[in-house]
Amino acid sequence: MPLAAQTDRTDQSSAFIGGASEGESIHVAHHRFGSGVQNCVRPECTELALILSGKSVVRRCADGKWQEGLALPGRAWLLPAGSNETHLELGDALECLLLFLPARLLGDSALIDHGLDPSKAELACAGGFSDPMLSRIGEALLQLITLETGPTRKFVADGLGAALTAHLLGHYTIDRWRPTARSPSLDRRRLQRVLDLIQSRLSETLSLAELAAEACLSPFHFSRLFREATGLSPHQYLLARRIEAAKRLIAEGQISMAEIALDTGFGSQANFSRTFSRFTGCTPRDYRRLLRR
Repeated sequence: MPLAAQTDRTDQSSAFIGGASEGESIHVAHHRFGSGVQNCVRPECTELALILSGKSVVRRCADGKWQEGLALPGRAWLLPAGSNETHLELGDALECLLLFLPARLLGDSALIDHGLDPSKAELACAGGFSDPMLSRIGEALLQLITLETGPTRKFVADGLGAALTAHLLGHYTIDRWRPTARSPSLDRRRLQRVLDLIQSRLSETLSLAELAAEACLSPFHFSRLFREATGLSPHQYLLARRIEAAKRLIAEGQISMAEIALDTGFGSQANFSRTFSRFTGCTPRDYRRLLRR
């Protein structure tokens, strides 16, 4: 069955917002999911969701095991083919890159040729993890479906699919992947208060002391627990949210770059352009030109 036929998870709570690409080994789709309980299906292929933007608590039950985690840009959720997912709930909307891979990533003979035991090649049902390699592969696939055209697109997709397959088999089989053990963390309610404060004051100066006070912690302990909860320092997270807001304003095309810089808390257009380039690899004006293609 073609991998494109496996995208049944996308229902009335989701919207297709980007391009799509299909090769022999991978199908890619760009979606935005609304908050609430999502459509659950028993997948015939392996699904990997990479978070592109948004923040949300994710609650999932698969094969009788409950998982709960915070979805932020750069984090991922893996659902192996045949998993019995009975519940998936998002606290807020998320923009995701969905990657669909064959149920059998490699045949037994190919696994043996690569020194892998076929009996241990089953993927784990992993959730809420950060992996720089997966993020880089996801960024390349997103660029492929949004910018690239032509006869070589399928070959590029298959090459990236092969790299993804190798990485998953090397790190996320049931005998290799383990949830990260965490020390006592910032509880969900206090973390959400801090995230809401950041979102409501993107255009203003926010000090570490103010954020720590919202969580009723000292700045030192708050910084450590915030990084454990989100994978980012408070300052890095604030910048990431400002960049996301700037991208939306650029896409809307209603105000100037100088106004966007002020509305997203960068203070000056020069600082905005420098930070935007560091996060995205292109200037705000180049980003606007890409959107208009």
